[in-house]
Amino acid sequence: MIETLKTLCALSGVSSFEDEVRDYLRQRVEPHADSVRVDALGNLIVFKRGAKSTGNRLMLCAHMDEVGLIVKSVTKEGFLKFGCVGGIDQRILLGKEVAVGPGRVPGVIGLKPIHLTTAEERKKVPKVTDLYVDIGAKDREEALSQVELGDFAAFVSDTVDFGDGMLKAKAIDDRVGCAVMVKLLEEELPMDCTFAFTVMEEVGTRGAFGAAFSVKPEIALVLEGTTAADVPALSEDRQVCWPGRGPVLAWMDGGAIYDRALFERLRALAEENGLPWQIKHYLSGGTDARAVQGTGSGVRVAGISAAVRYLHAPNSVCSQSDAEQMLTLARLFIRDMARG
Repeated sequence: MIETLKTLCALSGVSSFEDEVRDYLRQRVEPHADSVRVDALGNLIVFKRGAKSTGNRLMLCAHMDEVGLIVKSVTKEGFLKFGCVGGIDQRILLGKEVAVGPGRVPGVIGLKPIHLTTAEERKKVPKVTDLYVDIGAKDREEALSQVELGDFAAFVSDTVDFGDGMLKAKAIDDRVGCAVMVKLLEEELPMDCTFAFTVMEEVGTRGAFGAAFSVKPEIALVLEGTTAADVPALSEDRQVCWPGRGPVLAWMDGGAIYDRALFERLRALAEENGLPWQIKHYLSGGTDARAVQGTGSGVRVAGISAAVRYLHAPNSVCSQSDAEQMLTLARLFIRDMARG
């Protein structure tokens, strides 16, 4: 499970440029699936028969995409001007390494040197319009020989085990959910399941709506990475959840109110099987559940997440045990659904 997560986090998959992630996932799951298709938006939709024939009653959902940058223009000096794809805290951009386009051209995000700024400028967070990506090109023509307008730029980050069972990597949101689904697909299942690896969650849960409308499930289990925010800068009442305290069970977030009966079943399954669990103590963010819930005649949604520090940043942190317990609880949920 953790090795799969590490491999997935190393891949580039900025929203609407999920090809590299989708190709890897397809290669991993195709030998274990009964059908695999890619829809018009780019969602990877995988169906696997289980011991009990239930068709598309249950769908599991995790998004492939990550936040990143997109090249908007190139200056005459050869620097790339960019926009953000997804919700990125621009305070963390300066000096970060990125890989631009399908050729993974190395670059670094730059800004006017601090020695040349005014005292007033140093008090403010730089605007994205003031930043640029330096790929070492001597001029515009050389830059355009390596990249194109509209190319994505993904953060570059080493994947590192550290501390008390922690993992540092980019894109843990939501490669952790994708890793859980890969491992489930490699197992024998107690019932038919459809697995939707979705696109463009970070720019408005766009892929999940099409996937759910196509699959038409009765119940959907959304697997995610969610904001932890258990850091000294926040008072305890604004800390959301805590890495190392088990999977986060969703009852409400910024985009959805989850099915109460399914929430209670997840909680009971965790407690009956000795798994730690937690809820969000401060509501923030949203998931694909928002889009899935409102498709067709409506879908009952449940959610399991891993608490992730520094979400939407080049370096995120999660507990490896939380990720493993997400897999265990998702497995228990499928078995429970198979029992009716």
